[in-house]
Amino acid sequence: MVRLNIRLLTLLMLFTGSGKALQAQVDPHFTQYYVYPSWLNPALTGSFDGDYRVSGIYRNQWGNISKPFSTVGLGGEFVTSNNVNVGINLLNQTAGDGGYYYTTGYANLAYTGVRFGAAENHRIVMGLQLGMIFRGFNASKFTFGDQWDPITGYNPGSSTDGFNKTKTSSFDAGAGILYFDAAPGKKANVYAGFSVSHLTKPKDYFSSDGNAKLPMRYTGHAGVRLTLSEMMSITPNVLYAKQGTAEEKMAGAYVQLNAAPGTDVMLGANYRINDAVSPFIGFTHKNIVLGVSYDVNTSDLGKMARGSNSFEISLSFTGRKTVKTPEGNFICPRL
Repeated sequence: MVRLNIRLLTLLMLFTGSGKALQAQVDPHFTQYYVYPSWLNPALTGSFDGDYRVSGIYRNQWGNISKPFSTVGLGGEFVTSNNVNVGINLLNQTAGDGGYYYTTGYANLAYTGVRFGAAENHRIVMGLQLGMIFRGFNASKFTFGDQWDPITGYNPGSSTDGFNKTKTSSFDAGAGILYFDAAPGKKANVYAGFSVSHLTKPKDYFSSDGNAKLPMRYTGHAGVRLTLSEMMSITPNVLYAKQGTAEEKMAGAYVQLNAAPGTDVMLGANYRINDAVSPFIGFTHKNIVLGVSYDVNTSDLGKMARGSNSFEISLSFTGRKTVKTPEGNFICPRL
């Protein structure tokens, strides 16, 4: 039997999908989910004012438990003139002394040609996502029951216990749809989207029988941008995600203030129901956006993690068109 810290094992099972925990959440999640469209909805690919966008996000979670859960996401998105946006996203999560990792690489394609209304300001975007999932751990970093002798103590020699697989890879696919109102000059612009991940139901070779499937993840998100003045707007937003028996429900809002020409400040917070409160602050200066959030855990899981919380930092750079679209004429549905 593997000798592991019980708290760490419980937390790790939520991510590895081992045994009955397969029905729990397998995928990593982000508080600043809007920075990483591959996780949220492939139909969001290219939903910004510019020609291309490069973004990165880092999340550190439960730092009090051995080696913390660390997640890094990198993405690139490109807008074309043919009603098609393309993107690529890479993610890597590591956790625990056992060297567990969850790595994904996806290519996204979004079709933006469905537009209706008098000025075609109502838009529907359909997205497709294709890629690979890589998962594994380092069995040599574990200790086993038969390596412990009641007289001599721990013997680091080989164990008769073992694993059939320590590394796996699977093809994966997802799809999504997005609606947003891009009409300029309105007091309220609505957006809403829905996506399904793991349509191929990749095998989970780390389950007890090796034949279980990674559960599909269903994600719905929506919000409305309320323009209060030329200097300020507020965007309430909600997110719902379900994977297996696990659910994530999040609601929040952020205020965007024009601090100076070309510079905005964003202040807000999200509440992940029965889990955490997450204040957020962001700065936009010309083509660069910096965001920082901090999760204050409010659930029993926080007690298992000995009060440890989580933080995220994100950075984005947008390569804009030669003539920048006036802010009032472009309604970004990402947030």
